[in-house]
Amino acid sequence: MMGLGMQIVYLGFAGSAAIEAEADVQLLRLERFSGLLRACHLAIESLRDGDHRQAYDVRLDLFSASSELKPIVHCTGEDPVVAMREAFDAAERELKLAGASGGLPGYGSMRRDH
Repeated sequence: MMGLGMQIVYLGFAGSAAIEAEADVQLLRLERFSGLLRACHLAIESLRDGDHRQAYDVRLDLFSASSELKPIVHCTGEDPVVAMREAFDAAERELKLAGASGGLPGYGSMRRDH
């Protein structure tokens, strides 16, 4: 059996090996839901507010086995790793609910505007 696939996109910065390694660890948390999932898309965007403070917006999209999109709530913080963990925490909660109910709520022909 193949594992879940994940595409990572960095917007506004180059990313790092540490962020990528943490993303791999977080993806392993979702492996137990591989019956529901086909892939994940992770976008991490570097933002600066009016005071030039650095923040990172993390967006995680899940794709069902039938390729339907389930966007997870955005998570934003000063540390991209912490924001990423929060996004995967939210995904894990959604997937636990989906497993209990027999499907992923909110899946369908959804579109996310970035």
